[in-house]
Amino acid sequence: MHAYSMLVVRTVASASGSSQVRPEDLTARARIRDAAIECFARDGFDASVRTLADRAGVSAGLITHHFGSKAKLRAECDTEVLRRYRLVKQDAVERPTPHLLEALADPGPDAALLVYILRAVHAGGPAARAFLTHLMDDARDAMADGVARGLVRPSRDEEARLRYLTYQTVGAMLVDFMLDGGSDPGVFVARMRQRSSDLLLPMLEVGTEGYLASREYLDSYLENVWEGRHGTDGGARTHAPPSSADPEPTSA
Repeated sequence: MHAYSMLVVRTVASASGSSQVRPEDLTARARIRDAAIECFARDGFDASVRTLADRAGVSAGLITHHFGSKAKLRAECDTEVLRRYRLVKQDAVERPTPHLLEALADPGPDAALLVYILRAVHAGGPAARAFLTHLMDDARDAMADGVARGLVRPSRDEEARLRYLTYQTVGAMLVDFMLDGGSDPGVFVARMRQRSSDLLLPMLEVGTEGYLASREYLDSYLENVWEGRHGTDGGARTHAPPSSADPEPTSA
């Protein structure tokens, strides 16, 4: 849960190492790619090659020389955004409490990274499907690590929970973006950060204490549906479920 929620609260620019790399130290190809990430985040993937070239301060011909087409440039941007996102998520798992406290004290998000992710999913089609698949592939490792560390409870079906949490987190941000997203990623992220502070308590409550006060619905589903599909042992993909001796959630 933590690895997903931190994407809402903090997307750390320094995690990509970009804050320690001077623009003049980047290759022309990398400068074009980084400028394209910002441009796609601000203007969407319909941005023209000329707009991308102007943003990067190069000629349209140089973009064609390095990437061949806008689609190939987009693919390289996808790869770089996923790399930076992976580092952010790794920090959230390896340093859960410091990461959360730092996020509350100084969210400092890389707005272009977050908005790029939202635009990539919203665009739909094969590229969006592949992008979301990569997000879940990366999240799978983080979730498994969280379970191994005792930070996250195991699930009867880790894959189903992975999809649910990914769709829930990305979907919630996408709704926010569609309702309030403008041309400036920084403005959108600043507004979302303000709203996120009001949602942090219920998010942690639901993630830590649960939502339903009784096990009635879960037990009924397990007995009448789950066991019929997977058997009493839950099938090969299961882990031991939370103990029924766990304390009941406390009242908010």
